[in-house]
Amino acid sequence: MREKTLNLLGLMRRANAIAVGETNTGAAVKAGKAKLVLVASDASDNARHRAENFIAGRNTIKIDLPFTKAELSKGLGLPGCSMAAVTDVGFSNALVKLLNELSDGKYQEEGEELQKRCMKAERRKAESKAHERNKRIGKRRTKA
Repeated sequence: MREKTLNLLGLMRRANAIAVGETNTGAAVKAGKAKLVLVASDASDNARHRAENFIAGRNTIKIDLPFTKAELSKGLGLPGCSMAAVTDVGFSNALVKLLNELSDGKYQEEGEELQKRCMKAERRKAESKAHERNKRIGKRRTKA
């Protein structure tokens, strides 16, 4: 299960859905793109403090991963990573589900919040698609 979770992190990097490193993480959070901030288990106190400062007053969830910096770096394919920000709702939801299975429900609260956000994003996407279709072909009216 650990390997599957690390592979998902690599997939996120290839899909450009994750900002890796303290600078990129801070930029993603400040831009409002970050949905989830990940911190390695052996990250320094300064890195943890910076992550807390990044998300202070923002609608972003911080998770302390059960992986070391070396494991996180190997999964992402980049050296020396202690912090990352997931910028896609679907990927963040999938990651938290895998982490829940890995750690026996430690991330249950975060998982429920991300599930709500994911459903809200899907609903907005469907409404936008229906709106575009209605603009193109017009909405059919029924006689009442």
